[in-house]
Amino acid sequence: MPSTISPAVPSPDASTEWSVSSCRKQEPLNRPALKCLPDAVRFSARLLILSFALCAVAYGQDAGKPLAPRRAQPATGPLRVNPANRRYFTDGSGKAIYLAGSHTWANLPDRGQLNPPGVAFEYGAYMKWMVDHNFNFMRLWTAELPDAGPGPDYSEGNFVALPWKWLRTGPGVATDGGLKFDLTKLDQSYFDRMRARTITAGQNGIYVSVMLFNGFEWQFDTNPKDGDPFVATNNINRISCPDTCPTDNARIPDAAWEIETAYIRKVVDTVNDLDNVLYEVSNEAGSPYSDSWQARVINYIKQYESSKPKQHPVGMTFQWKGGSDLTLYNSAGDWISPGSHVPPSDGTKVIVNDTDHSYGYVDFKRDGQPAQRAWVWENFAVGNNVLFMDPYLTKWPERNYPEGSTADPEVGVRPDKYWNIIRDAMGSVETYANRMNLVAMTPQGSLSTTGYCLANPGVEYLVYQPSPKPFTLRLPVGIYQFEWFNPATNLVAGTGVMTVADRNQSFTSPFDGDAVLYLHASAK
Repeated sequence: MPSTISPAVPSPDASTEWSVSSCRKQEPLNRPALKCLPDAVRFSARLLILSFALCAVAYGQDAGKPLAPRRAQPATGPLRVNPANRRYFTDGSGKAIYLAGSHTWANLPDRGQLNPPGVAFEYGAYMKWMVDHNFNFMRLWTAELPDAGPGPDYSEGNFVALPWKWLRTGPGVATDGGLKFDLTKLDQSYFDRMRARTITAGQNGIYVSVMLFNGFEWQFDTNPKDGDPFVATNNINRISCPDTCPTDNARIPDAAWEIETAYIRKVVDTVNDLDNVLYEVSNEAGSPYSDSWQARVINYIKQYESSKPKQHPVGMTFQWKGGSDLTLYNSAGDWISPGSHVPPSDGTKVIVNDTDHSYGYVDFKRDGQPAQRAWVWENFAVGNNVLFMDPYLTKWPERNYPEGSTADPEVGVRPDKYWNIIRDAMGSVETYANRMNLVAMTPQGSLSTTGYCLANPGVEYLVYQPSPKPFTLRLPVGIYQFEWFNPATNLVAGTGVMTVADRNQSFTSPFDGDAVLYLHASAK
């Protein structure tokens, strides 16, 4: 016997219920009446599916209402891995906390191509922009070189402004033209800014991953005028640990490790009392040379925080170059950012899939905006948190064209709208994560022919269909509320009630392109 369903209803104006024997429904006044077959006609399952497709054509595909953003409640405690579903964090409330957001290079140190950088990063405007996009997570960047020179980071803003981690006291001048560093004297203003910006983010419902080191710069951006604090000619402490040495256990001298651990303790002391904090060891320090050093840093943070009032998750992100996701999974990190495009999540680690590591902008641009959007939804459906390496206001030929001009020719005023496709997708998955009982949802791609399904079987389902094709979903017999969401327009295209009498249920989206189907069982 065919199911009693209503999967292809684009009208958002009212919930709708269909039956097999009758096609009657309340028509909106501005819609043509739906032509129904006589009550006596008994549909086969295949003809029933076809009729829903015809209904969608009759109604047109322009109907819909915006998805109402839903943000998570403010943190009620520091994050920890959720014991009930280890793909996600919890804050002590028991709820699963889903992380989705954006980050950009100048959100802690001012950067630019003027020396010194002449355009201050407007953090208040950045926070409003993050909230407007329904983001709740970001990486708080750091830098290692005062002048990254002509290397890969040139377009990110090769000059980095004060304050720095350590005071530049002299005597003497470093290779970048500034005073030499005293590595025994931490610059309090740097940590004051770190704390203030983390607090502001928390007040806006945003979790912050504090980046401790930026190993990518030591690996790829060193140059004769970089002012690298760990080079003996640039500090007054006669510490010599050039290029990748600060991230390599086989090379780092005890004196340099002591400087690093003093800095780590200062970071922890600065933000330990805040609930919205995570730590990241390093941005893209390579492998295998940084493997044991990163493990050493993770253990040091955990040991030092163990005596503090609060403990926060420590993350290890992909090691470029030479890295392997297996190293991350085998680490003591609480969360990881792998290099795989859409890695499966089995709860071994909380995965924050960051485009910075898994989907470079060259591939992004080549694949196009539908693929960018699909990347977000596919990762959501397999249990991964998501993060976008957002160029924001940085002008970068072939990558980012923000509107407006500032004193720095490489810094704009308004973000490039091209990237709104992926930004909007991240805000939408955050909304659905907060609407669902996410802690009970697990990736169960085998339930749907799409391969992308989060499910609490018999209770709640979210299915992503990347292509404009019918699909099936295995459901227990029962009555379900349904909702069709169009990821391309960010509109809810239809809602209603369906009665399932056949476990393998077929669905056809009421619009072209990729689609999201959200189902939850009706209360009995």
